[in-house]
Amino acid sequence: MKKLLRSQMALFFLAVVAIAAGIATYRQLYMVAPEPQYRLQSVEKGDISQVVSANGTINPVTLVSVGTQVSGTVKKLHVDFNSKVEKGQVLLELDDALLSAQQKQGLANVKSATATLELATANEARALALFKQEYVSQQEVDTALQARKAAEAQLQLARAAVEKDSANLAYSVIRSPVSGVVVDRSVDVGQTVAASLQTPTLFKIAQDLSKMQIHANFAEADIGSIRIGQAAHFTVDAFTGRHFQGEVMQVRLNPVIQQNVVTYDVVVNVSNPEQILLPGMTAYVSITVAERKGVLLAPNAALRYKPSGGGKRGGGRPGGAAGGGAANGGTASGGTAKPGQDAFSGKVYVLEQGELVPISVSLGITDNRNTEIVGGEIKEGDQAVVGEALASSAQGGSSALRMRF
Repeated sequence: MKKLLRSQMALFFLAVVAIAAGIATYRQLYMVAPEPQYRLQSVEKGDISQVVSANGTINPVTLVSVGTQVSGTVKKLHVDFNSKVEKGQVLLELDDALLSAQQKQGLANVKSATATLELATANEARALALFKQEYVSQQEVDTALQARKAAEAQLQLARAAVEKDSANLAYSVIRSPVSGVVVDRSVDVGQTVAASLQTPTLFKIAQDLSKMQIHANFAEADIGSIRIGQAAHFTVDAFTGRHFQGEVMQVRLNPVIQQNVVTYDVVVNVSNPEQILLPGMTAYVSITVAERKGVLLAPNAALRYKPSGGGKRGGGRPGGAAGGGAANGGTASGGTAKPGQDAFSGKVYVLEQGELVPISVSLGITDNRNTEIVGGEIKEGDQAVVGEALASSAQGGSSALRMRF
């Protein structure tokens, strides 16, 4: 009985030793060290540019809409799409039969009014002669005078009507108001155009396609950093991989509100000497609003990182600016934020002796990958935590465990 008990205790002891050895072996082989639990990236110095972007449409600087002041049927077309025209060149002719008839009627009215005036003038002269001989009264003289003045007024009215009819007849021939290129034609031969409440548009003429403009709608969050004269870069789908340049000419004050989103129209001047940029093309515009050279940069992933658990929860490095940020006037690599420079606070976790140390920093501009550090007790070469690798490592360890066994 005692031998059986001793053998059972020996087996139990061996089992405990085997389990302890297995646990130790597992920890040694598969447990992740503190450092590999985090993904790290060095804080380095470099150049950074902050860019705002928006989509826009390329348009000619001057786009003239040519219409008509008279109604009629299109009789002749002298130009078409892409036709180059000179100022004063005939573009289109309307049927002028009715207008010509009106002009002839007006000329006839002028002749009639002229004859009436001649008769009234003769009657006035006759009445004055008879009045001197006391054959007629003063009233008859006044009547003759009034008839002569009325005849003069009728003649002036008839002549004005002729001028109006002549102008309308001239308007039946549509001429180009500027030199340029026809980019749109809205009528065909035989079509009737009616100039009633508003002038119909017959042609659109771009005055100079070597100079274009981009109208881009920038968000209200970006409009405060855009200034007249800033350089702009843009691309178009028609020329993949090619970058074009322009210059901000105007920031229009009229807001555009769509679905509670406020944008502002920014006009960018573009030189188009090759005339490869066509009206209506979509341009993807980028404007560099700030640049910094040789500054301390922190990865944006490090600024977004928040530890899920563990790590040091102290106030940062001894004597540092943790918790103070811009308010305490912290320094970055011995420097301070420049006066008048916009800055906001952030927090970066660095790994020191296997523990997370939070450091508050003051931040400047960003390019959506890195952010400028303008204040805080952080220096070049510090290892900033950008994420945790524990989950992926554990998954890899379990996979290796399954494969091993």
